[in-house]
Amino acid sequence: MRTIFSVIIAALTVFCSASIAAEARKYDTNDLLTLGDYLEYTLSHNAGLKASFERAAAASEAIIQAKTLDDPLLMYGYATEDTPQRSEFEVMQMFPWFGVIKDRTDVATAMAKLEGRQYETKKLEVLFEVKQAFYEYSFLAKSIEVTTENVQLIKHFEEVARTKYVVSEASQPDVIRAQVEVVTMENDLITWEKSRPAITAKLNSLMNRPAESKLPWPQVNPYRQIKIDFAQVNELIMQNNPELQGAAYEIEAAYSKEKLTKKEFYPQFGIGVAVDAGMGEDMHSRTMPKIQLTLPIWRKKYKAAERQAKAQVQQVKQQKVEIGNILSARAQQVLFELESSDRKIRLYRDTIIPKVKEMVGVSESAYKAGTQDFLNLIDSQRTLIRYQLEYERVIADNGQSIAELEMLTGTDLLPKESRTTAERLNEKRKQE
Repeated sequence: MRTIFSVIIAALTVFCSASIAAEARKYDTNDLLTLGDYLEYTLSHNAGLKASFERAAAASEAIIQAKTLDDPLLMYGYATEDTPQRSEFEVMQMFPWFGVIKDRTDVATAMAKLEGRQYETKKLEVLFEVKQAFYEYSFLAKSIEVTTENVQLIKHFEEVARTKYVVSEASQPDVIRAQVEVVTMENDLITWEKSRPAITAKLNSLMNRPAESKLPWPQVNPYRQIKIDFAQVNELIMQNNPELQGAAYEIEAAYSKEKLTKKEFYPQFGIGVAVDAGMGEDMHSRTMPKIQLTLPIWRKKYKAAERQAKAQVQQVKQQKVEIGNILSARAQQVLFELESSDRKIRLYRDTIIPKVKEMVGVSESAYKAGTQDFLNLIDSQRTLIRYQLEYERVIADNGQSIAELEMLTGTDLLPKESRTTAERLNEKRKQE
């Protein structure tokens, strides 16, 4: 029991310390740059996470209540007619059957552990949502960057076509095609920019900030491949997943509740004392010890409660099995998606994009030499931007797959940054 309270108190201390530290260090908008910055801010400010934490803290208080006796009863009576004893006082303390307090304390303890695991589950889910939104925001930033670069490339092609047109080596439609392509991509840029508030609103809501708050473009760590197989992932899930651990505590609580129902067949008993108070000079008071027992005569009711408790034990045991199956199946799917994205990243980065860039360069040279028409040049440029955007999409998908595996396993699969942006800025200011 002391260990349980120590764990709960330690969790409370860590959470409160993190909240105080976060409040003491007021975030500037420019501090929120890296994924680590977003995660730290979210842990300290997310409203749903705070609510879950308080629910876990409230559940821990039920342990003390479960191990405490009910309040004693105080009764007073007064006779309306003259009698030797006109008034009576009685105090009675009820006691449950042997083992009841232990069993209901075990129930409360298991439920407190369950709420603690549910808090951890909520935390992993919230952090996963932040990571998902962060990678979408990163993809948006990269998409704008790639499209902007290609707009400049098309403008360069337009100048090439205009120069050839001036010397009658190309037709005016080549210039017009280039202009149309520029306008089309500039419209794409506007669309990308218009989608920014929706993504930042999601991030702001997770950080408990006003939806319209501005956020700078994110800084993303370079792509890092992780090596992990299904057996490792499944083992981590069984060891660390808080939802699965919570199911185990729920089974523990169900077993304790079943033991409690068996105690209902036995009576509760009370010990007390009654005092009759006399009236007048010749009257005297009388003290009388008392014992009280409940009569558990409704046997069908108690047997039904016992059968109900046994059914609940089987229910939560099957729920735990189902949770494990669902988590394992989801991990298998995410691993497939992760491996697929790793393969595509290498393919795009090492083969396709370099080859397409080479094709664009060759097509431009051929167009300048008059051995290839402008449509082929434009087509090669379109192919380039398509693969560049697909590459950035796969990079974002890869990060989101890793984030989901981290949620399922309850483990950080990528190394954390040693310092947040705020800490780096503070260190830089001290050096200056």
